[in-house]
Amino acid sequence: MKIVLAYSGGLDTSVIVKWLRETYEAEIVTFAADVGQEEELKGLPQKARATGASKHYTLDLVEEFARDFIYPMIRANAIYEGQYYLGTSIARPLIAKAQIEIAKKEKADTVAHGATGKGNDQCRFELTYMALAPQLDIIAPWKNDVFRSQFPGRAEMIAYCAEHKIPVEASVKKPYSMDRNLLHISYEAGILEDPWFDPTTKANKGMFKLSVSPEDAPNKPEYVELDFEQGNCVSVNGKKLTPAGVLKALNKLGGKHGIGRVDLVENRFVGMKSRGVYETPGGTILMQAHRQVESLTMDREVMHLRDGLIPKYAELVYNGFWFAPEREALQALVDESQKRVTGTVKLKLYKGNIITCGRKSPYSLYDLKIASMEGVKSWYNQSDATGFIRLNGLRLRARNLAQGGPKI
Repeated sequence: MKIVLAYSGGLDTSVIVKWLRETYEAEIVTFAADVGQEEELKGLPQKARATGASKHYTLDLVEEFARDFIYPMIRANAIYEGQYYLGTSIARPLIAKAQIEIAKKEKADTVAHGATGKGNDQCRFELTYMALAPQLDIIAPWKNDVFRSQFPGRAEMIAYCAEHKIPVEASVKKPYSMDRNLLHISYEAGILEDPWFDPTTKANKGMFKLSVSPEDAPNKPEYVELDFEQGNCVSVNGKKLTPAGVLKALNKLGGKHGIGRVDLVENRFVGMKSRGVYETPGGTILMQAHRQVESLTMDREVMHLRDGLIPKYAELVYNGFWFAPEREALQALVDESQKRVTGTVKLKLYKGNIITCGRKSPYSLYDLKIASMEGVKSWYNQSDATGFIRLNGLRLRARNLAQGGPKI
């Protein structure tokens, strides 16, 4: 038996490598996807082999992640439940896809992951496995009674790592889970499970890694200009960058000015509510800038149609249906809507705020002559509004005359 494990080197997967090998008497191949974790990837091959892996792969997926996963989602303006920028959600289908490729290369018959049986990641990993490689067996230790009896909580896992000299960042003093990639960092579990707990106090603010708190941000605002082509940001302050380069630049700028922190209670796919704290500095800037270019260039009815589909698109990403036909169909509509979303946006960053200062586009639908209130002549005739309103009010008048109208 050969198992390919999605491996981060964090607390859970550090324990799982050794547990899988001993439980299934299997050869364990570990796989880590570089989706922008940066220093978290250091030493993973040595660590994986020291805990029982026969081989380790680390694949650089940063550019693919930005180009083929984050950017399509930004084009859709997808935000889950109005707050969550889907940073963890959007990385999982890419990681699972690459894991499948390693399994094929290694001729493995099984894939495994360290997601819990209470969370969303189990759905995202396993739905991707089923969509792309239904012949593979799946092992999820957290859904195994024996594993859970041995490790009922994080404290037991931390003790296990200490006993076996497995280095992990988690500790009894900082018992929370952290997941990082190019788009964001998420923090959950442990001390954060209390929705009244405040992680922004002076004593707790060391938890954050991508951003300063708004009160510690510079007292002077900073301006940034972003250029878009067909819904994709292609340059920052006039400098052409790849999608990953854009996000790296904006993460640095946003983090400097305390932008992109969110503390929320969200509805998980499995049915429970969960508290999470997130840092998404670059993605938050990018999303606001993208919306501003759309405001100039996108037809009203197309925008409203697309906007009506945002909750569904975000839900599909959140729940793990990236490789589902309905997401692909929605993406086709989204991408059609983006063909003229080209232009430049100027933003001011200041103490956690993103302030729009200007936008322009060669495809702008904004007509100054029509919009002006200064008596400028145009082909818009204000007298036409009388008939327009009368026709739209016809049913309201009829209701009042025939039925008495609304109660007031």
